[in-house]
Order: sequence, then structure tokens, then C-alpha cells
Amino acid sequence: MNPFPLILSAPSGGGKTTIARRLLERRSDVGYSISCTTRRARPGEVEGRDYFFLTPDEFRARRERQEFAECAEVHGNWYGTLRSEIARVLGQGKHVIMDIDVQGAAQLARAYPHAVLVFVLPPSADVLLERLRARKTEDRASLARRMMNALEELRHAEDYQYVVVNDELNAAVQRVSAVIDAETSRRERVHNLEEQVRSLTERLQREVDNHSPK
Repeated sequence: MNPFPLILSAPSGGGKTTIARRLLERRSDVGYSISCTTRRARPGEVEGRDYFFLTPDEFRARRERQEFAECAEVHGNWYGTLRSEIARVLGQGKHVIMDIDVQGAAQLARAYPHAVLVFVLPPSADVLLERLRARKTEDRASLARRMMNALEELRHAEDYQYVVVNDELNAAVQRVSAVIDAETSRRERVHNLEEQVRSLTERLQREVDNHSPK
């Protein structure tokens, strides 16, 4: 198998992180790249599992050392994906799944041209607003900022190769899983395809020659 980065993007509240976690539970050929962030950990989040939580100075130093494959400021905090994390998962022979905003996705697509980009859409604006409000972890100004960013993120849906509507979680997870299966079988990703086809055709040609009338 020739593993590749799988990038999931969505407006805040779109469900990309939940879909990524379900795929990790269901598929042994998928690994997760842990991102870095300067925001504080939310209740239940664990260092080194959900994020690497860095101070702004730590983040800046890593950015200056060009350790990030992508980084961007989102909702007033910095987020970034370490090149070493991507290499770690790909080195295990697994597709590396990343739930990343549209700014980071564009950077990763340039750094990894073989990456697969999937945009997760909420089924309606009402559902998206309900999900944003249900968090109850931010003040009014932060919520307004997330809504503004969601508007901007939605405008980039057409930049992605695939779009999955998250109307029902299990169905959305299955659709993204189907994308992984389809991309794994793309001609460009089949390892030593030319050699495999040549070996098959040469063997079949010998059999044809042996069975042809003399």
C-alpha cells in the first residue's frame, strides 16, 4: 500500500474531528497526526493525544525552525502540523488523517501533492448554528468569531476533491471511509503497477504461445 495524507476540513462544528476519531477506531490502516496549538486545553483533552499544547513562544520557535508542514492563526490561536508527525504515521505504512482548517489544508496540499482533501458539510445552517451554540465553552465574542470564520471556510468547499455531508454521523464516516478505499486503488497509487502488469502479460503471453497450434 502507498499511504497518503487525508485532510478533513469543515466549518467549526461541522464534525470533522468526530469523523476522524471514528475512522481511527474502525480502520487499522489509518493513523492520526497530532497537531500543535497555543490555545488552552478544553475539559477532557489530553496533552499528546488531542494536541500538543504549546506556549506562543514555543510555537514561534518551532515555526522559525520550519518544523511545521502547515500553521495558521485560527480563532485567535495558532495551530500547526509537525512534519515529524506526518512522517511518523506514513512511516508506519498508514494513511495519516488530519482534521485541519482551510488555511492549513491549502498549505498541506502544496507540501504533499498526493494528499486527499475532503470537506465536511453540515446538513443545514440551523444544524451548524446549533452545534456551535451547544459547545457553551466560549463567550459571546468568541462565538461570533467562530460564526464569521465558518462563513469564510464554507466558501472554500469547492477547493476540495470530495465533499461529504454530515447529516448522520455513521453514514458520513462510511462515506469518508469509501473515499480512502477508492483513493487507495487509484492507478497512480498502486505500487510497481507497470512492473506488475508487465509480469502478468509476459506470463500470459507465454501460455498463449504454448497453447497455440504449431
